[in-house]
Amino acid sequence: MIKPTFQFRIEKETPDYGVFIFEPLQQGYGQTLGNSLRRVLLSSMPGAAIVQVKISGVKHLFSTLKGMKEDIVEFTLNLKKVRINYSGDKPVKITLEKTGPGKITAADFKVPSGVEIVNKDQVLGTLADKNAKLKGEFIVESGFGYIPFEERESSEIGVIPLDAIFTPVKRVNYHVSATRVGRVTNFDRLNMEVWTDGTIAPKDAVLRAAETLSSFFNQIVNPQEVEEEVEEVTEYKAEEPSLTIEELELPTRIVNALLKVGVRNVADIQKAGRKKISKVKNLGGKSLKIIEAALVEKGVELKD
Repeated sequence: MIKPTFQFRIEKETPDYGVFIFEPLQQGYGQTLGNSLRRVLLSSMPGAAIVQVKISGVKHLFSTLKGMKEDIVEFTLNLKKVRINYSGDKPVKITLEKTGPGKITAADFKVPSGVEIVNKDQVLGTLADKNAKLKGEFIVESGFGYIPFEERESSEIGVIPLDAIFTPVKRVNYHVSATRVGRVTNFDRLNMEVWTDGTIAPKDAVLRAAETLSSFFNQIVNPQEVEEEVEEVTEYKAEEPSLTIEELELPTRIVNALLKVGVRNVADIQKAGRKKISKVKNLGGKSLKIIEAALVEKGVELKD
């Protein structure tokens, strides 16, 4: 049996970015570990997100609020950028009440104990004058990966469901190179980069991903009896095809234009293709290049 004798070390780490080295690995294990960790990091890390909005005076997503420069679509796009620390099992309500003039930021949220807004400087909107006012209730939930808004449709007038981007890991890159032990040169060195939203340290994310994989493999070696009947559930993974267009970190103008024609994620972009995307209103050749560059970063190619 091949036993793991490699070392794991931190090359660099900030609150939202880390570089990690695994070496020396048996030949082939660099790719095995790198791919497995990357998939788990992108799909199975717990996080929290705003999943539902209700704003006084607003009936639906395509409304406007008197005195606010941004329309509700743009406001909700900014809401999705708010990163939250919350690990409770039940949904929790946070509120926001702001009178103009001035910017509305994530720092304006009033939150109960157990909920923390991480990026308080995130701008949500702009109130133009002293008569402008925004008053709203927002539901926060914890979860995994990504769940589209269609899964939480509400018949209540004024309730706007949002795509839930739970995953705290924004991006993972890795590459494998050769390394040596003494005179033997056929070993792997795995170099991994992890970007997070700041709600979890990159090292903690890697360790949690490793623990998740370990628990799954342990079920093969030391199987535990399952007491309850396993129900088949729909799983949403925050991997490339299901990444939302917001997660591509495109300019707000481009995101708005895509949303208005029903393009919500990478799969929709791939389905439309380069020709149809280029015909979207307010998108030109420069916008198309920006979209293609963002897709390439995620390892996705836009076809004709």
